[in-house]
Amino acid sequence: WWIHIGKQWYQRRVAITAGGKHKTGPNLNGLIGRKTGQAAGYAYTEANKNKGIVWDKDTLDVYLTNPKKYIPGTKMVFAGLKKKKERDNLIAYLYESTK
Repeated sequence: WWIHIGKQWYQRRVAITAGGKHKTGPNLNGLIGRKTGQAAGYAYTEANKNKGIVWDKDTLDVYLTNPKKYIPGTKMVFAGLKKKKERDNLIAYLYESTK
């Protein structure tokens, strides 16, 4: 059920399928293990391109708590998820769906 909750929230905002179009955010297919700012064809800010971290459970947890604090200068309008359980649900969904 935790994957389902994350899926409902996230599918409204981004694509996750191979070859899917970018939406408000970049297509996240292949996200886990990828460096920030690397989805081809998406107009990232320099802040995202230059952050240089690799997406995993820990980096996603910090980022999803407060994106603008973690990557100052990002154009991400999402304010973050303050509740740990919501972040955990979303991260679980991302791990399952972005392979």
